[in-house]
Amino acid sequence: MSEHLPSATGSSPSAQDLLSAARACALIEQLPYAGRLPAVEAWSVVQAGHAVLVDVRTAEEVKFVGRVPGSFHVPWMTGTALLRNPRFVRELEAKVGKDQPVLLLCRSGKRSADAATAAHKAGFTQVFNVTEGFEGELDDAQQRGHQNGWRFSGLPWIQD
Repeated sequence: MSEHLPSATGSSPSAQDLLSAARACALIEQLPYAGRLPAVEAWSVVQAGHAVLVDVRTAEEVKFVGRVPGSFHVPWMTGTALLRNPRFVRELEAKVGKDQPVLLLCRSGKRSADAATAAHKAGFTQVFNVTEGFEGELDDAQQRGHQNGWRFSGLPWIQD
């Protein structure tokens, strides 16, 4: 994952700068979608109004683990068996435009990467993966939420 440094003026990079840097890294890394951003940068881009956030976790995860206020929900997989949602692209098209910057969020950044690949193949030109996801990577004790991720970073979330 790339780190984005403050600009030459000492201020934080703009949302456009973050998206441009993510696109540049995606080309270098040969990602099959527009790029990837860590959770904190993703939130900055959403807050600036330069992208929409789409949560691709299951309905159960959203309900019982929490969600980001104002985000859309389009499950990449469904149910406890995590079966691929055959309507994913159609449901995504119903919520966001194909040329609109879209940030996809899952639990750890892995399913959202797969969803970003599928969305890109379906013609979404500005789809980005939120690395770290909502809960973050597993730590040495095989637990999430202790080293990175949306919630760990103190970003806004609510629970039903």
